[in-house]
Amino acid sequence: MEEELKCPVCGSFFREPLILPCSHNVCLPCARTIVVQTPETEHLPHTARPMLLMGPDYDYPDHLDKMSLHSEADSGYGSYTPSLKSPNGVRVLPPAPAPSLSASSAASSRSMHGPICSSSSITCPQCHRSASLDERGLRGFQRNRLLETIVQRYQQERNVLSGAEGTNGSESGAGNVVSLARCQLCDTNPAEAAVMCEQCDVLYCSSCQKKCHPTRGPFAKHRLVPPSQLASSNSGSSNPACTALVPPNTARRFATCADHELENYSMYCVDCRTPVCYQCLQEGKHAKHEIKALGIMWKQHKAQLSQALSGISDKAKEAKDFLVQLKNILQQIQENGLEYEACLVAQCDALVDALNRQKAKLLTKVTKEREHKFKVVWDQINHCTLKLRQSTGLMEYCLEVIKENDPSGFLQISDALIKRVQGSQEQWVKGALEPKVSPEFDLTLDSDPLLRAIHQLDFIQMKLPPMPLLQLEKCCTRNNSVTLAWRMPPFAHNPVEGYILELDDGDGGPFREVYVGKETLCTIDGLHFNSTYNARVKGFNSTGLGPYSKTVILQTSDVAFFTFDSNTAHRDIVLSNDNMTASCSSYDDRVVLGTAAFSKGVHYWEIQVDRYDNHPDPAFGVARINVMKDMMLGKDDKAWAMYVDNNRSWFMHCNSHTNRTEGGVCKGTTVGILLDLGKGILIFHINGKQQGPIAFENIEGVFMPAISLNRNVQVTLHTGLEVPMIFRPTKPTN
Repeated sequence: MEEELKCPVCGSFFREPLILPCSHNVCLPCARTIVVQTPETEHLPHTARPMLLMGPDYDYPDHLDKMSLHSEADSGYGSYTPSLKSPNGVRVLPPAPAPSLSASSAASSRSMHGPICSSSSITCPQCHRSASLDERGLRGFQRNRLLETIVQRYQQERNVLSGAEGTNGSESGAGNVVSLARCQLCDTNPAEAAVMCEQCDVLYCSSCQKKCHPTRGPFAKHRLVPPSQLASSNSGSSNPACTALVPPNTARRFATCADHELENYSMYCVDCRTPVCYQCLQEGKHAKHEIKALGIMWKQHKAQLSQALSGISDKAKEAKDFLVQLKNILQQIQENGLEYEACLVAQCDALVDALNRQKAKLLTKVTKEREHKFKVVWDQINHCTLKLRQSTGLMEYCLEVIKENDPSGFLQISDALIKRVQGSQEQWVKGALEPKVSPEFDLTLDSDPLLRAIHQLDFIQMKLPPMPLLQLEKCCTRNNSVTLAWRMPPFAHNPVEGYILELDDGDGGPFREVYVGKETLCTIDGLHFNSTYNARVKGFNSTGLGPYSKTVILQTSDVAFFTFDSNTAHRDIVLSNDNMTASCSSYDDRVVLGTAAFSKGVHYWEIQVDRYDNHPDPAFGVARINVMKDMMLGKDDKAWAMYVDNNRSWFMHCNSHTNRTEGGVCKGTTVGILLDLGKGILIFHINGKQQGPIAFENIEGVFMPAISLNRNVQVTLHTGLEVPMIFRPTKPTN
C-alpha cells in the first residue's frame, strides 16, 4: 500500500494532496513546481482562452457557453505536456513569470497558494494530461483529506511498529474534534455543533436540531451522538498499544466547502459527482442539479467500492496462486536444469569413453601393421646380408685365384668356380634387391563423418509424448457405442503425431487397438449391450510410444434403443415417424433391418401392426447384414423369422416352414420378439401369447432385427423394453 501513499513527483508521502481533474493526486508543494504557463497556441482550450484574456465582461458566443471551461472535450484536462523531466522521470517545468495584467485580472489570478498566471495549466505527473487553472489557481482543486488522513495513520502505525514513537500520541488530537465540528445548517456564523445524526451524517447545533431534526416522526429512530463522543471512541481503548495505533488526526474532520469556507459539506450533487454545502444549493451552480444526502451516497459508494474490492480480491487470490505456481515452476526449472546438466555430462563422458576405446583399437591396428613391416624388412635385411657375405667371399676367393700363375692348377678349379659364380649371380634375381614392404602405412582414418556428427551434436526437442488425460466429462455411452475424449496435459510441448485408442472385449479380455489417428474424440460402435469395457489411450511420435493414460470404465446400455435402418432398407420400403414406422410401396415382400446389431446378451422388442389389409403375410425376426431384401424374410439362410397371416403363423429359415401355430394378426396386434444369445434361442409372441415352442435354437453370431412386408401392411417399432414376464424363467416352488 505504501506506493499508493507516495507522491509521483517527489516520491515522498503525500503532503496536503490535491485531487486533479484526472482523479490522480499530487502534493501541494509539488503542484506549485509543475504549474506551467501555457503558450498562446498550445493546450488551453479555445473556450477558456478568451475568458482568461478578455475578462469577465467579454460577450462570448452562445456556443462557447455550452463547452467546458477547463477541457477540450469536457474531460477536465487537455493534452499539453511539459518538455523537462525531474530526476524520478516526472515531467516538471517551473512556472514562467506572469505577464503584465490589469489590476483586476491580477487580483483574480492570485490564489492563496501564490501568484498563478491566468493562462497557467498543470500536467498530471502520472497520465500526462493537462488541466487549465481558473482564477482560483490551485485552490480550485479539492484537497484529498481522506488520503491525507490515511497517510498520517500509516506513518503513525509504522513508527509505532518500529518503536520510534510513544504510545500516547493519539490523545493529543482528540480535543480538536469539537473545535472543528460546526453546525452544517446555520445560515451565517455556524454555531458549535451539539449533536450529529449517524443516519443523516449531518452536524446540528441545538437550534437547528430542534427545527430540522426533531426526535419524532421519521427521525425518532435516528441516533444522535455528541461530537465529543466521536473523539472518545478513538481514545477510549483500555489497551495502550491499541490507543497508540490511532493517530491524532484519525478523528472525524468535517470539511468545509471550497466555495463557502464557513459551510460544511452536507449534500452530494449527483450531476457533478461532488459533495456540496447548503449554500451551494441555494445560490450556486448546483441549484437545479439532482441532490442526495451525503450520508446515503457515502454508504452507497462504500458498498460499490466493497463490491469492486471483492472482485479484485478474487483476482489477487488468483494472482497469489499463480505466483506460487510460477515459483514452483522456478524450482522445477532449477531441478530439471541440474538433472539435464548431469545427463549431458554423462552422455558426453560416454562419448569420450567410446572414442577412447575406439582410439585404443585403432592404435592396436597401427602397432600390428608396424610390427609386421618391421619383421618383413628385418627378414629381408638378414637374408640379403647373408647372400652379400657369401657373394663377397666368393668374389674375394675368385680374385685370389685369378692372381695365381699356375695354368694347370687354375684349369683344375676354374670350371667349378665359374659354375659357383654363375649360381651366386642367379641368386640375385629380379626383385631380390627391392624392398618387400613400403615404409608408408596403408591405413587412412576417415574422421570427417565423426567430426560432422560432433559439430551437429545438439539438443533435440523430440521426446516421447506425455500421458494423455481422459476428459471424463465428455466420455459417454449410448446404446452399444462408447465415446471417449482426451487431451494432452498443460505445459506439454513434446510433439504428438497421433494417438492409439485401445479397448478390451467387454469381458475382461486383452486390449486391442480400435483407433489410430490424430483426433482426440472417438466413437466406437457395434459393442455388446449390457457390457463393461475398459479403455485407454496413448500418444506416439517419431521417437516412439508414450505412456498409457489412466483406464476408464464404460458401461453400455442394458436395453437397446434402435430404429429401422434407412441406409440398408430395400428401395420400396417407406419409413416415417423418425424411422420408427415402416410401410411398403410394392405388392412384393421387401425387407428392412434395424440399426442395432446383437452378438451377446438378451434383447426384446415389439412391433405393432398399424394397418393390415387383404390378409398379407408379414414376417418378423432377425437376419444377417447381407440378407436378401427382395423376398420374404426367412426364405434364405441369412434370416430366422416367423411369418403370419390373419389366422396362423409359421417359423421359417432357408425356406423351410415349421411349427404352424393358430393365432394370426390384425390391425392393432402386437408382435414380440425375444433374442437370447446366451442360450442361442429366438422366441415370438402375439398379444402376450407365445407362438409355439422355441422358434430357433443354437443360433449364434451377429444378428439385426428384421421384418418383411408389402403394401398391405404398416408397422411401428417399439424398443428399449424390458423382457416381459412370459419369457422369464419361473422359479421352482418347494
